Amino acid sequence: MKRRSFVKACGAGVSCAALAASLPHALSEAAATLRRYPRVQLMNDNGQPLKASALSAGKQWVFAYPFKATPAFLINLNTPVEPVDGLITEAGEPYQWPGGVGPGQTVVAYSAICAHKLAHPTPSLSYISYRPARDGENHSAGLITCCAENSRYDPARGAAVINGPARQPLATILLEHNPEDDSLFAIGTVGGEVFNRFFDEFSPRLQLEYPNGDAMTLADTQAVATPLEAYCDNVMGC
Repeated sequence: MKRRSFVKACGAGVSCAALAASLPHALSEAAATLRRYPRVQLMNDNGQPLKASALSAGKQWVFAYPFKATPAFLINLNTPVEPVDGLITEAGEPYQWPGGVGPGQTVVAYSAICAHKLAHPTPSLSYISYRPARDGENHSAGLITCCAENSRYDPARGAAVINGPARQPLATILLEHNPEDDSLFAIGTVGGEVFNRFFDEFSPRLQLEYPNGDAMTLADTQAVATPLEAYCDNVMGC
């Protein structure tokens, strides 16, 4: 059974455990923490479907998923990334990360909300970002780093915690790639979510930013992916 079929079946009320035996190993192991959300097509800033092949290597984009107020990172790691086993949520739930998607299996996506104190990109400031690896760079290169409390996550290994106070990986945003037209879709999450904490912690600010009360509304059928440097005025380094 393909990933898309599995997510739809679980969302329809079919037992994920019952389906696990028919899945590829990566999604079979992730079944306990897999959550279905609306299938949302990623778009570029010009309102056109975003193509996986158009994602520059080592760059990061921000898009809203699974809710209108919850930012996520889209990253082209520029190297194929295979499934990773042995990840564990803060609640002790084991899961396997399904790996990259796209023509070269280099494209990944994660919730951009730090699993420790919920730092996340805003239009004015971001303490959390991806730093591509380059020769001679420091130990934070090639990682998603949160400068608020120095949690570091490895995006090539399911955003596993490398060091710092975070107690679980960033939640994975499941991606679906259509090889026929090179389009990308977000379809759900795997791993430990922190969305409830996020909405509780930032409720006063979100009420101002979303006066219509739709901060917790699920993302629409399309979501614009914006380069982080265009989305945010000040990306902190540490």
